[in-house]
Amino acid sequence: MTTLTLVRHAKSDWGSPGLDDHDRPLNERGQRDAPAMAQRLAASGTPVDRLLASTALRARTTAAAFGTALGRKPELRDELYGASARVLLDAAAGSGVSSVLIVAHDPGMTVLAERLSGGGIAHMPTCAVATFTWSTDDWDVATAIDPDDWSFDSPKS
Repeated sequence: MTTLTLVRHAKSDWGSPGLDDHDRPLNERGQRDAPAMAQRLAASGTPVDRLLASTALRARTTAAAFGTALGRKPELRDELYGASARVLLDAAAGSGVSSVLIVAHDPGMTVLAERLSGGGIAHMPTCAVATFTWSTDDWDVATAIDPDDWSFDSPKS
């Protein structure tokens, strides 16, 4: 089985207009939502062999919460900052494991989630979690076909 879990970073703080986008932290809601959503994912039993994350502060902080809940150390990847759907999928396929969680940004997260869900996921709000599974254990096959199943969760669910 192959599993891809997409997590859009939690809500970030826009309170410092001069701050570089890459350095924006989570706001209070984001700090609350990330651990809660991480615990919900951990309780679901979704497998995660590797946790990949964008290098942006808001993504790193979100990934740390998921890493704590799942017992995985986040691996930071520069190419996931502002990544397209294709780059996100390629990162999962090139991970060397069958179950991957990626913490990154929109619009790439929504584009990929919408595509893999056949339009069932129209938007990935902050800290949303979308999981896709294929019955194959080959990423080359998985990336060429629709997933067998998918699920979606968000802080407002």
